[in-house]
Amino acid sequence: MKILIPPSEGKAKVKNSTILFEDTKFMFSKEVRQVVRLLELIDDEDLRSVYGTSQEKAMRFHRQNQDVFNSPCAYAIERYTGVVYEHINWLTLSKQAKDYMEKYIIIFSGLFGLLTPQTLIPDYKLKMNVLSLQHHWNPILTEALKDDNEIIDLLPQVHRKAYTPNKNNVIPVDFIIINKGKKTAAGHFGKAVKGEFIRYMAENNVTKIDDFFGFEYDGFKWDGKSFIKEEI
Repeated sequence: MKILIPPSEGKAKVKNSTILFEDTKFMFSKEVRQVVRLLELIDDEDLRSVYGTSQEKAMRFHRQNQDVFNSPCAYAIERYTGVVYEHINWLTLSKQAKDYMEKYIIIFSGLFGLLTPQTLIPDYKLKMNVLSLQHHWNPILTEALKDDNEIIDLLPQVHRKAYTPNKNNVIPVDFIIINKGKKTAAGHFGKAVKGEFIRYMAENNVTKIDDFFGFEYDGFKWDGKSFIKEEI
């Protein structure tokens, strides 16, 4: 079993780290170098659209991405600081729960492709939906996941395009709000419940879908296909 989750835009700055990404022998180093070479082809005037920031910040992020192999690393699970990761709250998990996450959790990344929680990565900023990165990673991540007998997909739609699921073994799990009979994706409001759900799975060693019924948070309940919250 593998559980697919997104990264976060927010990243922690890690002090006193001495391990450089070059020295980690990352399994997709070749593919990361291909992305870095692609970045080198971008004209300065196009950087704002790639990074979605001011020109000054875009230039800074761009230089940072180009220098990832010479940058100090931290565990991916400690590098990411978004809402999902705040609610996973890695540092408070038991050793057994951390072992569960390292065994089953896969994080999709626009720059690095596929990570486990304890993969060492440098600080960076690069979304999956720019520069056709979904197409770059799709054959690589599809191949990496092909032998797993069950995949729980907690990815947003933009990251789901980065691999081709096998309908026989991939179970997409969505978080949905029903308001006046209308269903909508929970979006940002689903991030906290997603983090809590990942934490629940790790703490309870969940390895089958039947155990999803034991989880409830902020009104979200498993209906057999999705986590649903009905607003009154």
